[in-house]
Amino acid sequence: ATAPLIVLGCTMMRVCHLNTCPFGIATQDTELRDRFKGKVDDVINFMYFIAEELREYMARLGFERLDDMIGRVDKLRQKSVQGKAGKLNLDKILKSLPTYNRT
Repeated sequence: ATAPLIVLGCTMMRVCHLNTCPFGIATQDTELRDRFKGKVDDVINFMYFIAEELREYMARLGFERLDDMIGRVDKLRQKSVQGKAGKLNLDKILKSLPTYNRT
């Protein structure tokens, strides 16, 4: 839920629980809420963008439905990187598991 909050204007001040959000997003204080400039349409557009990008990735991988992607570790590969991240062994995560009938 962080990305939609940023679309609404959140700058991650980390004071949500204190009721002092300076942008009026996470507060019940009417004075602070009056500062809120976010628009629902911005969040809707963001979600449409995310969905469209997901559809593009799925098409490149040959999938039409999200359900078809479940368990398809054969479509994943570990990226070669430098430093500590390059020492991670993801073999156990990228291992194919037995399939089950989900009906």
